Amino acid sequence: MATLNIVLVEPQIPQNTGNVARTCAATGAKLHLVEPMGFRVDDKKLKRAGLDYWHLLDITYYDSLADFFEKNPTGQFFFFTTKGRQKHSDVRYPGGAFLVFGREDAGLPEELLKAHPDRCVRLPMRAEARSLNLSNTVAVGVFEVLRQWDYPLLEWKGDLTRYRWDDEPEEST
Repeated sequence: MATLNIVLVEPQIPQNTGNVARTCAATGAKLHLVEPMGFRVDDKKLKRAGLDYWHLLDITYYDSLADFFEKNPTGQFFFFTTKGRQKHSDVRYPGGAFLVFGREDAGLPEELLKAHPDRCVRLPMRAEARSLNLSNTVAVGVFEVLRQWDYPLLEWKGDLTRYRWDDEPEEST
């Protein structure tokens, strides 16, 4: 089964990272966190945003971006950036893809983007908007990849709490 990898490079806001962690937990994506981060991983805001999903996470930490690339030399990387020249939905993501996201306040290093122009992708948005929130961008990217892969191992239908979809009320206890 293909694994989706989400990489946050130097995240600064614990709530964003917590929300991304929750998305990873709910979808089975692996989370990669690259130092330095603007918070400690035991931050209450980080944990609160991820709620009770932490036990479902597969997280790897890296000392730097160089450390990340050294430990993942054969990765298929896709760099999400407002500077990208192709839509995120026009790319075909292979199994094991790494979706790479930069700091909330600075994005990814331009040297990295310039070195990989064919791997830079953008979510379309209005010209007047600087960018989307990091955790929202990650969620859009994750679900585009999973849509292409036909949502492997994910539940795609749910049940009502007090009713059944066939409109019969559940029995009282």
